Amino acid sequence: MAMAITITTETRKLKSNNNIERVLLYGQKQHLCVGIMYFMMDDSVDEAGDLVSMRTSCGGYRYFKRFLDALISGVSLIILAVPMLFIAIIVYLDDPGKVFFSQYRIGQGYKKFKLYKFRSMRINTPKYLATADVEHPDKYITKVGYFIRKYSLDELPQLFNVFKGDMSLVGPRPLISNEPQIHELRLQYGVYDIKPGITGLAQINGRDTVPPLNKVKWDVKYANNFCFLMDLKILFATFLKVIKAADVVEGYKFDVAKKKRA
Repeated sequence: MAMAITITTETRKLKSNNNIERVLLYGQKQHLCVGIMYFMMDDSVDEAGDLVSMRTSCGGYRYFKRFLDALISGVSLIILAVPMLFIAIIVYLDDPGKVFFSQYRIGQGYKKFKLYKFRSMRINTPKYLATADVEHPDKYITKVGYFIRKYSLDELPQLFNVFKGDMSLVGPRPLISNEPQIHELRLQYGVYDIKPGITGLAQINGRDTVPPLNKVKWDVKYANNFCFLMDLKILFATFLKVIKAADVVEGYKFDVAKKKRA
């Protein structure tokens, strides 16, 4: 049976990483396809560690995952119908206009789809930009918007995306199209082979405080290793993060070009 091994490592650790050398040697002996992915990482995200992942996940779970997504999102939409209606009303009363915010994001197979959220920013906010790319985002976020963003309530309409099949409950977060460096890495290392999610590994490991390139590292780890138990752990960890409003930093900016070099 053919098997591929992807090694994800930080360039500064490559020369001294004996584990990688052992994996490469093992791969040669067993006639495995071994690839190495290099990342320019900064010291603040060492908890990710070196990732050595074997793409043995998926299997039948890929189809069962879709069944669970449809079932859980459908039931959730019914249970949360009244709370979501209440959120929609207070969003409108706080800043009259459209209740939902929609934006094209990149999904599975590098195809665009329309993602939905409760609108948390004013009607006159510049379109087609991530919050971090908006100049002085604080002046655009509404009073209700601050609250629903803090506790991720603005993400609830994405249950419609999950039910439709555009997204999964768990997976790499979908991005807007104007992040070419990140999209290139995601394409190269198979992140777009799976559906994007409402939450994922990057969201429970720093969320807004994780630099974009480091998020890719988490995305690749998930794409190569996702399984039912991992999804369950991510959902539980997400729940704890949400009720604590952990790692939510509005407009957090990263200068990728100035990250530490290995």
